[in-house]
Amino acid sequence: LAMKQQTEQVLGKIDAILAAAGTDKSRILSATVYLADIARKDEMNEAWMAWMDKENPPVRAAVGVELTPGTLVEIMVCAAR
Repeated sequence: LAMKQQTEQVLGKIDAILAAAGTDKSRILSATVYLADIARKDEMNEAWMAWMDKENPPVRAAVGVELTPGTLVEIMVCAAR
């Protein structure tokens, strides 16, 4: 999968986890995005900007790290209920 597609999948999983916790992306306070290839940040960012709540954008940091084979992006969020 491409970086953008994998990011969209991860964001979909985040939506489901937030819903199960009784909240949603409008309540995300902060996010850390881990990228296997920081040079591809723009691809991730395209998916992120289309997904995030424009009225309540969280603070975000994107960092380049070594991830397991096949994993291009991991995202950790902290949200309020």
